[in-house]
Amino acid sequence: MSDAPDDTGTAVPVEVEGNTVAEDVMVTPMVEEPPPDITWPAELPVLPLKGTVVFPDAVAPLAIGEERSILLVDDVMDREVRRLVLVTARDAETQEPTPDDLYDVGVVATVEKMLRVPDGSMRVLVQGGERVRLTAYPSRDPFLVAVVEPMPDVLEESDELKALAGNVQAAFARVVDLVPYLPDELQMAAATLDDPSTLSYLVTSSLRLPVAEKQEILEEVRVSVRLRRLNEILAREIQVLELGARIQAEVEQDMEKGQREFVLRQQLKAIQDELGEGDEAEINELRRRIEEAPLPDDVRQAAERELTRLGRIPDQSAEHQVIRTYLDWILDIPWGTYTEDDLDLDRARRVLDEDHYGIERVKRRILEELAVARLKGDASGTVILFAGPPGVGKTSLGRSIARTLGREFARISVGGVRDEAEIRGHRRTYVGAMPGTIVRAIRDAGSMNPVVMIDEIDKMGSDVRGDPSSAMLEVLDPAQNSTFRDHYLDLPLDLSKVLFICTANVLDTIPRPLLDRMELIGLSGYTDDDKLHIARQYLIPRQLEATGVPADRVEITDAALQVVISEYTREAGVRGLERRIGALLRRAALDIAEGTDGARVIGPDEAREMLGPERMHPEAKRRTAEPGVATGLAVTGAGGDILFVEASVMPGKGSLVVTGQLGDVMRESVQAALTCVRARGAEFGLDLGDDYFGTHDIHVHVPAGAIPKDGPSAGITIATALVSALSGRTVSADVAMTGEITLMGQVLPIGGVRDKVLAALRAGITTVIIPADNEGELVEVPDEAREQVTVVLARDLSDVIPVAIPG
Repeated sequence: MSDAPDDTGTAVPVEVEGNTVAEDVMVTPMVEEPPPDITWPAELPVLPLKGTVVFPDAVAPLAIGEERSILLVDDVMDREVRRLVLVTARDAETQEPTPDDLYDVGVVATVEKMLRVPDGSMRVLVQGGERVRLTAYPSRDPFLVAVVEPMPDVLEESDELKALAGNVQAAFARVVDLVPYLPDELQMAAATLDDPSTLSYLVTSSLRLPVAEKQEILEEVRVSVRLRRLNEILAREIQVLELGARIQAEVEQDMEKGQREFVLRQQLKAIQDELGEGDEAEINELRRRIEEAPLPDDVRQAAERELTRLGRIPDQSAEHQVIRTYLDWILDIPWGTYTEDDLDLDRARRVLDEDHYGIERVKRRILEELAVARLKGDASGTVILFAGPPGVGKTSLGRSIARTLGREFARISVGGVRDEAEIRGHRRTYVGAMPGTIVRAIRDAGSMNPVVMIDEIDKMGSDVRGDPSSAMLEVLDPAQNSTFRDHYLDLPLDLSKVLFICTANVLDTIPRPLLDRMELIGLSGYTDDDKLHIARQYLIPRQLEATGVPADRVEITDAALQVVISEYTREAGVRGLERRIGALLRRAALDIAEGTDGARVIGPDEAREMLGPERMHPEAKRRTAEPGVATGLAVTGAGGDILFVEASVMPGKGSLVVTGQLGDVMRESVQAALTCVRARGAEFGLDLGDDYFGTHDIHVHVPAGAIPKDGPSAGITIATALVSALSGRTVSADVAMTGEITLMGQVLPIGGVRDKVLAALRAGITTVIIPADNEGELVEVPDEAREQVTVVLARDLSDVIPVAIPG
């Protein structure tokens, strides 16, 4: 937008034909006789203007510098009537405009005063007159001369015209309030004008508008249309000005806030410096800690480099806090701090016996590892994996090992972890980045050779964020973990002295490369006698402390514990048993709190009354009461368990239907068992006829259909159920079995014998059929369990059927 003069005599700089802009000149118009009227059409010299528009009745100072324009002014000043036409060029960049470069509408003006300056240019003061249209250019040399015709206003008095004029005055008053470069006198001048045409010219010339818009107002002869257009322009300008004012207010407010914070921070800095707590003190403290810490050379170099960066960055910067946090992490790691191992085997045996009942095989295996460490003089380099059902003491074994060695203990759980960064940490480029769980465990332990237990390693997942099990490969590999790099620290961290102990319920979900790096120690479930001793020795004292019941105020008899074990829990571990004992003691706590005197003795009947109806019912007798049902044995993530295989025969077209969400291996076991039974049916007393299987359908189902099942160990159970269904004879309710079957009827070895025998014992089974090749694994079965269960060794299906289907 360009400044324009108004009719109050205010001098405004105007550029004429590319020459320099005139300085503001306070000029008083010459008092002369009015010039004679013009005879239309008239021929007048044309003075092109650039970047501005002169309106009728306006006074404008002009700077004339071009030779052609100087000649024009000299010629005009020699005339009796010093008139010329002021016309604006369409493009302000055009040099020596031609008629085609000029607008067709301009203003006739009178040169009121002319001054020459030493550099050869002129200063002139012109007074705008009538608006004219340029119709022709009869002469172009030495300057432009045009034929002009007047363009009078079209004015129709009406209420609408008055309303438009009033709106323009009000809007212009608002603009003057918002714009600092417009004097208040302009608002007063506009408010006192009665002529709407003059009002439109005054307002337009006062605003900083594009030349095209000013020319549009000049060319419009209809006053009402001109005022309506001017109202639109004023509304737009008010909107822009108000937005600018609001932005300016916000900026000033932010600047005031920022300035206030700056002042407060400077004051705080001065106070901290006075107290020795400022940035310099902070950096000196960090430097002292770095010098005193036993850091490796590469770690020390990295810490000093980051400390130098910290000293150059203002404390208000976000990067300052990032570097400070990074240095704190480096200094929090116990570099060079090691605890001395206690490899006394007698003490180790005593600690393990104090903390755990039974599991002699596992204790012996742990002592073997400690014996090797004693001979080597170092207990590092081995990664132990405790695998077994929940509640058998895997985590507590890790704590016992740490207590035995005299090492610090740290536990991390990786169950459900799907992000590699949880193990390796996040890079410092991320907001809120921090080291991974391994580094945090070392920090929490306070030494570089702790016992770190990685719990639930079989439950790690993977997704688009990476595979954490792959990150674990470096952590758990003694050949690589001496230079482990966390993404956050980006420094080598020696994990070779750390004793890693992992726990898992199942091995199938652990990647094979990761499993190969660990020494597997399996834990099986407890017998009822083991649970009784564990409850008496560990669980009851722990629950007495948890419930606050004095030991002399309550007694739980062995018979009550047996009831709880057999009727209210069926598990490999003892977690459910501990919860039931806690329920009994809470009931006793209620009685004591209500004022009951004397010691409370909880026997079998009291236990049943406190715990409610029994939760576990013997299923084998009920489920096998019908032909076609056999009891099998399986190993799950919760330990050993029994399962039932059902077979049913019905008239049909000889098809085989298998249900129960069985895997491919188990489906193939069904096919193999059926083929074996058909081939050797006569041997088992099945006289069915040659076309029997072509006219009957067979359906094999394994209940608990919502649970996926797979594996070959149910082969002889499926074959027994088929023989029972085809013969119409029931399977003995006291017999459970496990073993893979071939087409020839041979019984092949399986795994998990100890867990399966204990599961049969918990279910009230007295006879267990296992493959003869698994006989060596019976030594792992506790003696009391072998005394209660009869184990039948089978090499062929013919060894199974007579035991399972008597008669």
